[in-house]
Amino acid sequence: MRRESLPDFAVDADIARAWTLPAALYTDAAVYEAERERMFARTWQVAGRHEQAAKPGDYFTTEIAGEPLLICRDGEDKLRAFYNVCRHRAGPPAEGCGSRKVFRCAYHGWTYGLDGRLLNAPECEGVENFSFADFGLRPIRAEQWANWIFVNLDPAAEPLLASLGELASQTERFGLEKMRFCERREYVMQCNWKAYVDNYLEGYHLPSVHPGLNRELDYGSYQSKQFARHSVQYSPIRGPENEARGSRRYQAAEGMTAEYFWIFPNWMLNCYPDNVSLNVILPLGVEKTLAIFEWYFPADAKTGAARADAVRFSDEIQMEDGRICEVVQRNLRSRSYHRGRYSVKQEKCVHHFHRLYAQAMV
Repeated sequence: MRRESLPDFAVDADIARAWTLPAALYTDAAVYEAERERMFARTWQVAGRHEQAAKPGDYFTTEIAGEPLLICRDGEDKLRAFYNVCRHRAGPPAEGCGSRKVFRCAYHGWTYGLDGRLLNAPECEGVENFSFADFGLRPIRAEQWANWIFVNLDPAAEPLLASLGELASQTERFGLEKMRFCERREYVMQCNWKAYVDNYLEGYHLPSVHPGLNRELDYGSYQSKQFARHSVQYSPIRGPENEARGSRRYQAAEGMTAEYFWIFPNWMLNCYPDNVSLNVILPLGVEKTLAIFEWYFPADAKTGAARADAVRFSDEIQMEDGRICEVVQRNLRSRSYHRGRYSVKQEKCVHHFHRLYAQAMV
């Protein structure tokens, strides 16, 4: 897709003068295809959890940027990732998840080792100029941080930790590596993935859209900071003087905050006093988005009602966000709207995202 064929997406570096991304970028199929190649195929993407490939032989399959992928732990305890495409006639070397000693394609039985080497090609005797060494599974880069496995389809991309910048040190106090996975939910929304990210990156809508969350957070003290490829929004938990506002999840103590980390282009960490949730936002089409939520709790956290309440509270917020994003997506197609302006006070993170987006799409 030539750059000239895409809608204009220039965003002024000065938020006071800048205009938001044009509506066409949220509705154009050509833009969606260009994003998969220029953005999702060139950034570190969350592929799964460490526990899914923790021991030699463990594997799972997934899809990133439209590509079928296979992630596994080989016999030398090395994390590996491959395109889940047989080198014979493009069948699937693996399906689902589990533990294997080898991968055998379900189409014609070509068999691969955990390191991707072709081990057996049934009934291929007599094929000229054919070497097993030339037909191993195509590898991709895979690395791990905290509880998660990441992949990058770009062989020239910088290492994962370098791409995360200050994020690792900023989240160190949460003890992410020691937290335990609790629950996963998936939400499909009829909106462009950027509409959802835009919504996530500002607390401007908090009083209007999230009455329950607004009872917990001190909107007047809401702040944000932007870094090279991520941003953080944070707010103190409201004090006890606000108990009359309605039922509360948290009885505020000094220093209690909620922190929301967004990492370019499409994943987030929501850090509350008693849990952390991971969000991964995956485009399924121009106007269809999958939001994956996973909740993590400290290993010594109380079970049962407390965890259920945290998930219920997060689910309530997500349903509210999904509804408003779907309305916004429909309105982005209105002839009355082209692009808007930013709140200098409340939408610095949205502006930051749009700037990074424009740079990535060049």
